[in-house]
Amino acid sequence: MGKRREVQQRLASLNEIDGIMVAMKNLALLETHRLAGFIDTQRRAVTSIEAAAADFLAFYPQAAASGDGMLQMLLLVIGSERGLCGDFNETLLEPMSAARQQGDTLLVAVGRKLGARLHDDAGISAFVEGPSVGEEVEAALVRLVRVLGDLQQQRPGQVWRIKALYHDDESAGPRLRQLLPLAKPIGTPAYSHAPLLNLEPAQFLSQLTDQYLYAALHEVFYVSLMAENRMRLEHMDSAIRHLEKDEAALRLRYNALRQEEIIEEIEIIMLSAEALSDAG
Repeated sequence: MGKRREVQQRLASLNEIDGIMVAMKNLALLETHRLAGFIDTQRRAVTSIEAAAADFLAFYPQAAASGDGMLQMLLLVIGSERGLCGDFNETLLEPMSAARQQGDTLLVAVGRKLGARLHDDAGISAFVEGPSVGEEVEAALVRLVRVLGDLQQQRPGQVWRIKALYHDDESAGPRLRQLLPLAKPIGTPAYSHAPLLNLEPAQFLSQLTDQYLYAALHEVFYVSLMAENRMRLEHMDSAIRHLEKDEAALRLRYNALRQEEIIEEIEIIMLSAEALSDAG
């Protein structure tokens, strides 16, 4: 009886864990559907700004910052805020190490789980709490901008080459992407006449750059969250299958123990009946 109760308690625990994992899987699936709409809209916005920037720089190349060799690299590494997403954060470490070998690089790690992996890394300039769901992206960006502002104050006059290392959902792996400075157009301009500006070219480029960085970071965060939730779905599927195998094995064990108890009960009844028969 004692062994069967232990198995029964274990089965109850596995059923409870299985229910929790199924709920987490459903939440991750729901989040991917919501993020798909966010990503599509944000990519259109980024593409539109990139087209405007290319048009502007084709006619006002002098407005762009010169001396690219003087730019310092600022690398944003976008990890996860939550766990149970497989090796999502671990796979960022190798490309991050490769990127920092290119020279003097300031590193900003986003996401508590990634931050925990890099906690002892003295090369990390700042840790930023990341978003857990799409609705938290705006707040995470506010925190990130605040950190970038602090780094800028520590290095007045410094011009950044900002890159983002994150999981790209389309390529199913880490992607290193340059955000700033804006890419200079290649080839002939798409239009025959320069755009009509209401601002000085340098002022226009400054405001366009701010808007582009804001839009591009939204896209990066949304795409990273999409990849994170898809990896979480895979992780949950694997865990649930493993649990189901354990549950099936425990049920067989439970049934076997129950059969043993029934046989023992039958034997006791038969022995009792024989004893009564002999006594009579």
